[in-house]
Amino acid sequence: MTFAAIKSIGCREMHVASLRSSFLSNFQNKSSPYCSAPFNHQKQPQDNLHGEKNEETKMNGGPFICSPARVQKLIASQSDPLLAKEIFDLASRQPNFRHSYPTYHTLILKLGRSHHFSLMEALLSSIKCHNYPVSSSLFSRIIQIYGDSKLPEKALKTFYTILEFNVKPSTKHLNCILEILVANNSFLRNAFDLFRSAHKYGVHPNTVSYNILMRAFCLNGKLSVAYTLFNQMFKRDVVPDVESYRILMQGLCRKGQVNRAVDLLEDMLNKGFVPDTLSYTTLLNSLCRKKKLKEAYKLLCRMKVKGCNPDIVHYNTVILGYCKAGRAGDACKVLEDMPSKGCLPNLMSYQNIVGGLCSQGMYDEAKRYIEVMMSKKLYPHFSIVHMLVKGFCRIGRDDNACEVLIELLRGGNIPHADTWAEIVPRICESDDAEATGNVLKQVLKVEIRPDSKIVDVGAELAEYLTKHIKIRSRAR
Repeated sequence: MTFAAIKSIGCREMHVASLRSSFLSNFQNKSSPYCSAPFNHQKQPQDNLHGEKNEETKMNGGPFICSPARVQKLIASQSDPLLAKEIFDLASRQPNFRHSYPTYHTLILKLGRSHHFSLMEALLSSIKCHNYPVSSSLFSRIIQIYGDSKLPEKALKTFYTILEFNVKPSTKHLNCILEILVANNSFLRNAFDLFRSAHKYGVHPNTVSYNILMRAFCLNGKLSVAYTLFNQMFKRDVVPDVESYRILMQGLCRKGQVNRAVDLLEDMLNKGFVPDTLSYTTLLNSLCRKKKLKEAYKLLCRMKVKGCNPDIVHYNTVILGYCKAGRAGDACKVLEDMPSKGCLPNLMSYQNIVGGLCSQGMYDEAKRYIEVMMSKKLYPHFSIVHMLVKGFCRIGRDDNACEVLIELLRGGNIPHADTWAEIVPRICESDDAEATGNVLKQVLKVEIRPDSKIVDVGAELAEYLTKHIKIRSRAR
């Protein structure tokens, strides 16, 4: 044990000793406003020696017990859970004193949240021994404490502890424990067993219970079990919700069974459910990955008719799908249609388009979209600019590359060092000195901040400028 730990324990013991002295004094103080029984302040006759003795006994032996409510407040206000427990124990040792249930409730949670689980469990046993009526909310809190502490076994044990207190576990208790158990793959079987046996204890799983297990089995690749649970819901008069369908759709898409997922969507629509935006996002992503772009676009168009307005995520998913499939022209059509459908393109929309156009060598169209972006104060990522500049340089159109660079600088954005490295050597190696000089003038006209770091990659530019100065000096 370290010196610091010993010192900490010593300080606590001193604090406890001081607390005990003060606390007992408060218990035995006849003028204390917190005593449960009043003290008679009238003078006793001098000849009533027996009465004086009785009063002295009361003061030293003490039926003058501090009220349970006062003890509960003292415990609740104590930040150190061990000192709170000491207060509890001091009060317990007073004659004829009985703690209130709120005191137990407060202290149990205080000890549990500070991970003093053995002390917490001892208090629970004490409650049972003293036949206190226990609220179901206490067990809800205890289950959550164990869950937050990553103790699934203790959370599961709490379900059976509830039964020992003659308290009927609720579906809420069941669902909380299931969530804790499925978070750990090794407890998935325990969760399933509890789910199947819950009805024996009068607890009936609801839609949330089924969804918790369905999601867990889908994430663990056990899609058949999830489907079985889904079908059981109808047999047991448990109504699935939008999330139930979405969980299965996501599971099918992870398995690459996108056609079955689309069929499930149709079944969902036929039964009167309105899919949420995440359900559509899942399907659109999966269709695009499978290069089923016609189906993806058709689904995008149907969304609004079916009661779910497509948002920017849905449009960007389809745009990116077209671009990755080498169909940037179709992606442009989707983007141009967006405003009329009530959704404006964002930075990601334009970046996907520019990247897709560059990948297909359509640099002029890409440059046009860069200009549109800049006009809307949407500044592209340096990688997108670099792709376009590099593309122009590759086909010998350095002037267009410089135009892109100049436009970027005017907007107050700094090209990446790789972009400078791509364009500066080409400018400086140009045979057309006049044209090169004009391009440089245009570039250097723009205010270049120090963090543009042109000097890091511009050795050729420095050499060019040096030669240019020497020529001008000779001419003079």
